[in-house]
Amino acid sequence: MKSTILHGVNLICTIAKHQSLTSAAKDLNLTVGAVSQQLQQVEQKLGFSVFERHARGIRLTEQGAKLVDGTAHHLAAIEDNVFQITQVSERKQIRLKLTPSFAFKWLVPRLEKFHRQYPDVQIHTIAEGALVDSDKRNFDIAIDYGPLPYKHPDAELILAESLLPVMSRDYFNQHASIVEGGEAWSQVTLLHDMMPWQGASKDHEWRFWVAAHKFDFATHQGHFFNRTDMAMSAAEAGVGIALARVALLGNEIEQQRLVAPFAPISANAGYFVITHTEDPYTRLFKQWLRQQVENERGESKS
Repeated sequence: MKSTILHGVNLICTIAKHQSLTSAAKDLNLTVGAVSQQLQQVEQKLGFSVFERHARGIRLTEQGAKLVDGTAHHLAAIEDNVFQITQVSERKQIRLKLTPSFAFKWLVPRLEKFHRQYPDVQIHTIAEGALVDSDKRNFDIAIDYGPLPYKHPDAELILAESLLPVMSRDYFNQHASIVEGGEAWSQVTLLHDMMPWQGASKDHEWRFWVAAHKFDFATHQGHFFNRTDMAMSAAEAGVGIALARVALLGNEIEQQRLVAPFAPISANAGYFVITHTEDPYTRLFKQWLRQQVENERGESKS
């Protein structure tokens, strides 16, 4: 009886996570009919309805919500403990979806640390176009860049972003008076990430930066790229001034390949983790991501 109830609670938590019998059935490798039948059996044993149907699908009843809130984290802990004890030897693949800029400038330089620590976990990195389509569930974990608050209610902010104008040393020497604002900005070429997120204007980040500094110059001019790392590379080549994302800067400033005459400001945006497949492996990878961010915060303060 106890094992049946435990199985039933796990079923309920899975359905609650997806808020859809169809999606839960795919996750559990069962038919929708089998999931529906098992749910009815569990509700009969519990003596109350866990879900109620509405126009867009299903939602938890008040008693169902209390059950999920009180048990979901315990089930995850049990699964993680079993995972740690058994140390499953077969190789596990995690499908990770993210933007090329974040993959190339942030993740790839750190990924070898993960491989050394967890050699049996394979990360299949899928760097999409300019934007991550989190509605297509062809991933286990996605990392997307977006504004605060983020559109996806279950997304987890792992890294807040800041914006910083950067340029080559020669370009700054030619336009050093920009630090004072005013007319000097009309003489420079702005380099844009024209697609920071879905629905943003193509000069959104520069307009945001200008407003924060109370400057007054046109931001719709310059060169436009669909990836922020391309704009940063163009700045390094002396083409103009890019509004870099601080998390994506490596050692370009330390090596004087780029100059940053202003202090960074909060972008009111950041990198969010969206989880499609919740299991010990994806939780392990998300924990590793959080640890990387925390380690770098500690290094920046020391």
